[in-house]
Amino acid sequence: MTEAVVSPPSEFVQFWNEILVPKFVKYKHVLVGGLGKHSAAIFPKLEVNAGEKVMDAGAGFGDTAIMLAKRVGPEGHVDAIDCCDAFLDYGRNDAAAAGAENVTFIEADIQFTPFQPEYDLVFSRFGTMFFENPVAAMKNMRRALKPGGRFTMIVWRDIADNPWLGAAKAVALKHLPQPGADARTCGPGPFSMADEELVTAQMKAAGYTDIVFERVDAPVRMGDNIEDAIGFQLALGPAGEVYREAGDKAEAAHDALVADLTALLSPHVTEDGVYMDSSSWVVSARNPG
Repeated sequence: MTEAVVSPPSEFVQFWNEILVPKFVKYKHVLVGGLGKHSAAIFPKLEVNAGEKVMDAGAGFGDTAIMLAKRVGPEGHVDAIDCCDAFLDYGRNDAAAAGAENVTFIEADIQFTPFQPEYDLVFSRFGTMFFENPVAAMKNMRRALKPGGRFTMIVWRDIADNPWLGAAKAVALKHLPQPGADARTCGPGPFSMADEELVTAQMKAAGYTDIVFERVDAPVRMGDNIEDAIGFQLALGPAGEVYREAGDKAEAAHDALVADLTALLSPHVTEDGVYMDSSSWVVSARNPG
């Protein structure tokens, strides 16, 4: 079993723990349940075999780790790894409730943890975009794979292809300034791996072969209702960053911003919540050994 490595947290990890984790917890229903249709479009085609050992890198709340644990069965095992233990506590509780005894939740920074080549599959859903050094992180994950082992990551395509995040940012920027170069961030950001050519070069530099990109489009449930969806947009994602960094200006523009976001989201309200389109890459590759 992989052991956590204790090292001073980077500024990005500190930002996650201090600023983002409480907001992620508040909107867990969006970040887990809201991505349900997206996961449903991907997981049935994901190559996961009974008895395999799997790493879920950047496991977050642990929902994908539990799904993977069911796929590998009682003879297999999943290590769910994340740098934010507050997320993993939810995973531990959910795994216990689901009777998933073959998943272990580990707090560690994947970029710096020395892995043994023991995994058949390394998987990451919307986690690799935030590594401060993606080539080093992906190289480290490749070293965790057995020869011929598989790597699969899901990353967002361009912001223009993801109106569920991009549209609200465009509205926010009508009222508030673009965050400055000194803004605190969670790392490179959700769209940092949108460019197929760039990511292919990064993966080749990390030592992977058989690199394949598959586009997946699916709706995202952004909230239970308009109020919930607006709260999510102003707390997290690109619009949330604009709002957070604007400080007093955001407070002054709040009512006008909410009015415009209400107009933006109203056409997307359904009986089951607020939905907008999203688009991602499913990127698969192998460790040549």
